[in-house]
Order: sequence, then C-alpha cells, then structure tokens
Amino acid sequence: MGPKHILLTGSPGVGKTTLVEKVVELCRRSNVPVEGFFTREVRGSGGRRVGFDIITLDGQTGPLARIDPTLRGPTVGQYTVTLDSLESLTLPLLLKADMGGILVIDEIGKMELYSKRFTTTVRKAFADPAGARILATIPVKGLHSLPLVEELRSRPDVRVVEVSRQNRDSLDHKLFTLLQANSTDKNASNE
Repeated sequence: MGPKHILLTGSPGVGKTTLVEKVVELCRRSNVPVEGFFTREVRGSGGRRVGFDIITLDGQTGPLARIDPTLRGPTVGQYTVTLDSLESLTLPLLLKADMGGILVIDEIGKMELYSKRFTTTVRKAFADPAGARILATIPVKGLHSLPLVEELRSRPDVRVVEVSRQNRDSLDHKLFTLLQANSTDKNASNE
C-alpha cells in the first residue's frame, strides 16, 4: 500500500492550491468526507498583494496575514500574521482529524507555524493512526527549513509530491486514488 498522507510541494504559484481544490471536488462528487482549509492571496487596489486569507471548506473566511502597520504579531517579510484568526478557523478543523475522510491543510508554512497550537495540533493529526488521511501543501525545500515540515517529510506514512507546471494538470485523479486506496489501511507506509 501507499502512504496515508500526501504533502504537495513546489514553487510558489505553480498550482498546488488549485490542485488541492480539484481533489476536494473529486471527494465531494464521490461523497468522501473532506474537511480543511485553503490560504488565498488578498489583492488590493491595483492588484498589489496586501495579505492572505484562510478559507475553510465550509465557507468561513478570515485573515491569515496583512500588510498593516497597526497590527501586532509575528511578521513574515512585510506581513503581520493574525494568530487569533488562524487558530479560531483552523484548530477546530484540525481537531476533527479523527473523522476519517480527508483533511486538507493548505498550507503548513512559516506564517502558520508561528502558532504553537497550530503546530502541536498538526503534529497530532499526522500521528493519529485512526485519523483522517491528510492532503497538505508545504513550502519548497529551501535554505531556511521549518522543523515541523522536515519532520513531516520524513514520516514513513507520508509521500511528498513535487508539483510542477508539467505535472500539475494530471495529478488530481492520481492523488485522489492514492488517498482512497489507503482509506482502510491505517498503518500504510511509503512505497
């Protein structure tokens, strides 16, 4: 059997989130339970990026980070991370990881990992042998690795898939099939 969890990586803008959205649609059409969240760029006037939002699969939205000098909190570049919003939207979903089905986490990145509660809850979700299969996005491996991301990459029940412009349009059905193939295999390991 294949891995229980799948981590998608690739360059920014390559289509990881779009690919995850396609897998979510396949789940819904097949009546496979799916929970989770996406992150989206927020554009201001003139098309300039001013931040990121969290959008849950059930339609709730809140800020993840903004360019706003009045905000207080950890920063990534020019963006201030809004930990309260991140935690209030994502933690209830991550805590439902024991639901079976598929849990979507877009993404496990630097902004999200400023929350210790998010980090702890993600770690528990991946470790739960009876929990959901997880489809998550992670940053491309770079000079500044993130400890939790590296820990997840090295798990025996995780497959890391590199998304590229060449393969992004052909991966949705393959990923869905992989996740479905392991729906009854609670102790799957990497092939």
